[in-house]
Amino acid sequence: MRARTLLTQVLAVNALLVATTAAVAALVARRELGTAFTTEGLLLLVLAVATAVLLNSVLLRRRLRPIDDLAHTMGKVDLVHPGTRAAGDVHAPREVRQLSAAFNRMLERLETERRDAGRAVLRAQEVERQRIAQDLHDEVNQALTGVLLRLSATMSDAPPALRDELEETRGLAQQAMEELLTLARQLRPTALDDHGLISALTSQVREFGARTGIQTSFKRHGLARPLTGEEQLVIYRVTQESLSNAAQHGQPERVDVELSFVGRTTLTVSDDGCGFQAAVAPDGEGVRGRPGGLGLSGMQERALLVGGRLNVFTRPGAGTTIQLTVGTQ
Repeated sequence: MRARTLLTQVLAVNALLVATTAAVAALVARRELGTAFTTEGLLLLVLAVATAVLLNSVLLRRRLRPIDDLAHTMGKVDLVHPGTRAAGDVHAPREVRQLSAAFNRMLERLETERRDAGRAVLRAQEVERQRIAQDLHDEVNQALTGVLLRLSATMSDAPPALRDELEETRGLAQQAMEELLTLARQLRPTALDDHGLISALTSQVREFGARTGIQTSFKRHGLARPLTGEEQLVIYRVTQESLSNAAQHGQPERVDVELSFVGRTTLTVSDDGCGFQAAVAPDGEGVRGRPGGLGLSGMQERALLVGGRLNVFTRPGAGTTIQLTVGTQ
C-alpha cells in the first residue's frame, strides 16, 4: 500500500472528526427539537463540513511546508560540495525552526570534522612521502652510486670482450639513478620548500614537457600574494596530478598551466587532448570527473581541505580544463 503523507493523514482525521461532530450535532438537534432533516439543512451541513475541511487543508499545507522544504534541503546535502544550509523561516513553527537550526549545526560539525580529518591525513601522507623520498635519496641512491663506482673500477681491468657489456650495465644503473631521483622529487617537492611555489611550478611544468615531449607553458598573472604552506602544497599537488592525468589519458599535444592572483588565487591547467564524458556536478558547475577515476576525487578532497573549490570542464574531443580556486579575495 502506498504510504500516506503526514498532511493526508492529519487532514483525514480532521475531516472525520468534523463530519462526526456535525452528524452528532444534527441528530441531537433532531431529537431535542423534533424536526426532521430538510434538503436545505442537509446541504448546509455538507457545506459546513466541506468548508471546515478546506480551511484545515489550507492551514495544514501552510504549516507543513517548512518541513517539506527542510526535507528537500536534506536531500541536496553533499559534503563534497559544502555550504548547503536549511533556510531559516521566521514564520515556520517553533519546532521546525529548532529542527532546522539543529540540522545546520550538525552540518557545520560534520564539515569541520571532515576537514580536520582530511588535513590530518594530508599531513600524514606528506610526512610519509618525505620519509620515503629521503630513504630513496640517501640509501638507494648511495647503493646505486656504489654500483657505478664498482662497475667503473671493474671496466678498467676487464677484458675488451666484457667492456661493452659492462658499459651497458653502467648505463642502465645510471638511468635507474636518474629515475630514482625524479621519483624522489615527485614524492617530496624540495623546490617548493627551497625556492617557493612559482619556481617549483616552473620547474615542474618544464620537467613534465621534457619527460613527455608534450608542449607546455606556465604563466603567472598578477602580483603573488602570501599563501599558507597547505595552500601551496595543494596547488602543487593538483598541478602534478593534472599533468599526470593529461599525459596518461588525454593524449594532448599541448598543456598550459596558469596561476592567477587577480581576485582569488586560481590555478588553471588546460590541455587540447581527447577529453572525456563525465557526470555534471549537482550545482551545474563543471563535472564530477572521469567515471571510476580516483585522481580527480583526490584533487577535489585536497581543494576542500584548504577551503577551495575544484571545477573540471571537459567533453569528448574538446580537451580538459581543471580549475582550482583557493584563498579569499
